Amino acid sequence: MRPAVLKNLCITCLSALLVLVGTLPATTRADTRSATAAVSGTYQPTAAQQAMVDDLEQRTFRWFWDSADPTTGMVPDHYPGESFSSIAAVGFGLTAYGIGVERGYITREQAVARTLATLKFFHDAPQNASEDDAAGYHGFFYHFLDMQTGKREGRWTELSSVDTTLLLGGVLFAQSYYDRATPEEEQIRALADAIYRAVEWPWMQARPPLISMGWTPGGKFIPADWKGYNEGKLVYILALGSPTHPVDPVAWKAWSSTNDTTWGSFYGQTFLNFAPLFGHQYTESWVDFRGIRDDWNRRHNLDYFENGRRATYSQRNYAIANPGGWTGYGKNVWGLTASNGPGGFVVKSAQGEKKFEGYTARGAGLDYISDDGTIAPTAAGGSIAFAPEIVIPALAEMKQRYGKSIYDRYGFVDAFNPSFHTRTTLRTGKLVPELGWVDTEQLGIDQGPILLMIENWRSGFVWNVMRKNPYIRRGLQRAGFRGGWLATPEPAAP
Repeated sequence: MRPAVLKNLCITCLSALLVLVGTLPATTRADTRSATAAVSGTYQPTAAQQAMVDDLEQRTFRWFWDSADPTTGMVPDHYPGESFSSIAAVGFGLTAYGIGVERGYITREQAVARTLATLKFFHDAPQNASEDDAAGYHGFFYHFLDMQTGKREGRWTELSSVDTTLLLGGVLFAQSYYDRATPEEEQIRALADAIYRAVEWPWMQARPPLISMGWTPGGKFIPADWKGYNEGKLVYILALGSPTHPVDPVAWKAWSSTNDTTWGSFYGQTFLNFAPLFGHQYTESWVDFRGIRDDWNRRHNLDYFENGRRATYSQRNYAIANPGGWTGYGKNVWGLTASNGPGGFVVKSAQGEKKFEGYTARGAGLDYISDDGTIAPTAAGGSIAFAPEIVIPALAEMKQRYGKSIYDRYGFVDAFNPSFHTRTTLRTGKLVPELGWVDTEQLGIDQGPILLMIENWRSGFVWNVMRKNPYIRRGLQRAGFRGGWLATPEPAAP
């Protein structure tokens, strides 16, 4: 877990707990792409809405570009302000740089230089079993690293299987995107390949065929595995796709064996439930699930993309119903996922006690409901590719209504809570008289889905790059996925 502050509880630890209990150019090259490459279907935003999405994408990209250390490539967990690095945020950052090239925010040469520095740093980072003098072990990396040294940030942070996987999402994106015959891009491909091949996935199977959530030198393997529908999809896809240390396909069947326990109807939608929306967004930021199905999908007649769409609608319906009576909720103000919050407070009023959390995995589904009135714009923004017709109006409404307080040079702040007005010492954020509690920073793992899914909605760019990666294709096929783009011939390697 992250250090004492509740807002910094890590995603891996949250999942374990669940198991156990600026101004930038307006016109860019990518705008000229055929509309048929996007996933917007028949929905056409207004000119004002499209301008809003353009601005949000540009500002969110700038967060990654400005916050990363140009020498090491480390991307902070949170920014602005002092922070350690999140390896998952690095993965989103490596992908962000390619988006920046396609949108004309930076040059390809700039992206190559930043990407090459990052991959060199991770490739050369020390891997051993020591408590303090390593960045990782057996090819996996610690969840949080020192921004300058790249070594384990502290003994409180774990060697994380899922965060290593999110890092590898960006690494494999770089491998497939930088396909030119230049010395720098050839080196990017070689380094990316070496980093991925070094991960010893079977070693992380403390209780095979499942994959453990992590390991620490002192406590050894975390007593929880990736099992059941969640962000662990990408863990198993990459573990299955490895050319050097793969896991057996039975691992995917074991991971998905409990899917039916959370399949059902919630607020007007029948889908495979996972309460916080990040579980429907992280793998989907890189993997195009449209039209491809595994055995479970075929039995339930939908793919995971459609499942994410239904989850998005369900959350919006929940906000419209607003069973908790929170301030501001409605058809265009909604979004529950892992995010910062006001802190651990219990507030008494005439309506009874209200409990407000710090950093936690807020969500609403059949599996659980965790809702304290805190809205995270990434919950909606990261679902834009699933349901642009309800996400774009929500982003526009939140910006129009609260933009003065929640929208800055890097886009939306991580979260806000119009129901919290108690004057007290806050662990994070600030109180705004006309609004309530407002965060003062963005988180890399929440900025990432906003940026990647906006671009996937607009052009399908990240998905199209990842379709070319042989390891992604192999992992999906070994998991039992068939149809759609997997039925087309594999692209030739550079």
